[in-house]
Amino acid sequence: MANQTSASTEGISPAGRVRRRLIATATTLFALPVIPKMARAATILAVRTWPADEYTRVTLELDTELKAEHFTLEGPHRLVVDINGLTMNQAINELVSKVKPNDPYIATVRVAQNRPDVIRLVFDLKQAIAPQVFTLKPIGEYKYRLVLDLYPKIAQDPLLALSNMGDDSDPLAEVLENLAQAGSPSAPIPSVDGQQLPPIAQKKPAPQAAPTPAMPDTERPNRPILIALDPGHGGEDPGAVGPSGTYEKHIVLAIARRLKKLIDAQPNMRAYLTRDGDFFVPLQVRVQKARRVKADLFVSIHADAWVKPSARGSSVFVLSQNGASSAAARWLAKNQNDADLIGGINLGSHNQQVAKVLLDMSTAAQINDSVKVGGRVLSEIGKINRLHKKYVERAGFAVLKAPDIPSILVETAFISNPEEERLLRSGGHQDKIATAMLKGINDYFATSPGLARRA
Repeated sequence: MANQTSASTEGISPAGRVRRRLIATATTLFALPVIPKMARAATILAVRTWPADEYTRVTLELDTELKAEHFTLEGPHRLVVDINGLTMNQAINELVSKVKPNDPYIATVRVAQNRPDVIRLVFDLKQAIAPQVFTLKPIGEYKYRLVLDLYPKIAQDPLLALSNMGDDSDPLAEVLENLAQAGSPSAPIPSVDGQQLPPIAQKKPAPQAAPTPAMPDTERPNRPILIALDPGHGGEDPGAVGPSGTYEKHIVLAIARRLKKLIDAQPNMRAYLTRDGDFFVPLQVRVQKARRVKADLFVSIHADAWVKPSARGSSVFVLSQNGASSAAARWLAKNQNDADLIGGINLGSHNQQVAKVLLDMSTAAQINDSVKVGGRVLSEIGKINRLHKKYVERAGFAVLKAPDIPSILVETAFISNPEEERLLRSGGHQDKIATAMLKGINDYFATSPGLARRA
């Protein structure tokens, strides 16, 4: 065999022999069977739902980014979502049990393997919807998320919905109505979502002979001042993250709880938290909650952040109808409102219209009262911490747009500054911040009747 090989290559140059060997090797490789590389199927890590009057959110958390296609059907109303790169597993099956009977938009969910690598979700709906489907990249402890927001096709007027509380199945509204009708100062105050609701104005029983006309709030000393405290971010939205890994959402909730405890200890004042746990509340829902409980003041609590760690100090913001009063304020307003893309709502045209309605209805009186209380709170905070600006700033934060409640947003300190991050983690400093805010609030109500109480 060796002699035959030698003979077959006689007269061929060394370079030619190399080429021949390469051709033979390539021919052998082409003759091998081709085994396709199997793509690893994505894994669903968690399934979450948040039903609400304004919209229902469904979130699928995954270990990799996926593509989804969706369409709606009528007769009956359905939403169909096809997710590529998934196979059936226990987590996706749990979605069926996540849907509650009182969900205003979803009746049932059906899940099936539509094609080998495609999962199909079919949402049987209670009404026509305008869905928004989008993906979110990992942030904090959360991985990739596929978000399905189910909005009503005919958007509700938020103010009309609030005024029509009798037709509202919201448990908070029902509790408030029952309290108002009970008229008994000694009646126990129910609990909703883990927190004790504040007392509201009690209607005194009228004499049988002649009904007594209702007295204005200023003549009813038994009505406590109600402060709505709004710890920013929460749940899927961690907010800013400090150099040591401190989450803004945890810090502001701790401060809000301390402030609530101080407020509730006042003889004529009560506090209500827009969230009392690590979950996300959409920005406009925070305002909606404050209006529903007829709050006299709305205080949103945050921890600031900047691209440079040297930035430091506390700030107080009120609403500006003409935009922010400084470049930093404009940057902050944009980033705080973008939180909705992380854990709240996708800022589509629907929500911009709602925000515009609320902004247009915001009055000069609301902003004037907000500046007053903001100035007093800023003054007190300045006694315990350096101020980033020595005046109340103005910005277009979405949570400041209640048309009839004085509203302030307090940036307690820069969590991006290592020294201030350390202070924010300290329970003692959190107490100082809460005490300073209470002093400013007390000073405001001691000198001003408050817009809500004049209404």
